[in-house]
Amino acid sequence: MRIIGGSHRGRKLVEWEESAIRPMRDFVRSALFNILADFVPGAAFLDLYAGTGSVGLEALSRGARSCTFVDASAVVCSIVRRNLDALDLLSVGEVFEGDSLRMIEELARRGRRFDVVFIGPPYFRELVPETLAVLGDGRALAEDPVVVGEIHRTEEVGEVYGALCLVDARRYGDNRLLFYRAGED
Repeated sequence: MRIIGGSHRGRKLVEWEESAIRPMRDFVRSALFNILADFVPGAAFLDLYAGTGSVGLEALSRGARSCTFVDASAVVCSIVRRNLDALDLLSVGEVFEGDSLRMIEELARRGRRFDVVFIGPPYFRELVPETLAVLGDGRALAEDPVVVGEIHRTEEVGEVYGALCLVDARRYGDNRLLFYRAGED
């Protein structure tokens, strides 16, 4: 696995052995960042259910001002930290080990607001709808945020979660990327 664009293009990421991690394929990540090209530079990025951290690391390579990675696995968090160190990005990346839903609320309590949020949990656990519902209160979101959920093509999600409204959906093989923006009151 490698960074596919931006200032760290071509740099390899630390290998992992955790079999439960499902990294986003390069062509899907490329499509995602082509869509987000106008939103990532200068953004505070939140990578939930971070896994290998490839999405957040890609965001940093493409000009995000910061990225917060959240994952419940200590092993995964260690891998993300090693990748941040290897790419000399420790100053702009932070890693939190814990439940993503609880961490959203904790980050909001700390006054953190994110411009772009990526939700990439394990498939078939209904975690994208649950996470969108928590984010939908807007407390952890900056003005005019973009929230992206990655689900399996057979999974279903709603079109509205609090302040968030589905504005686009794309399919790439078995992956679906869902794009939510803040709706009108």
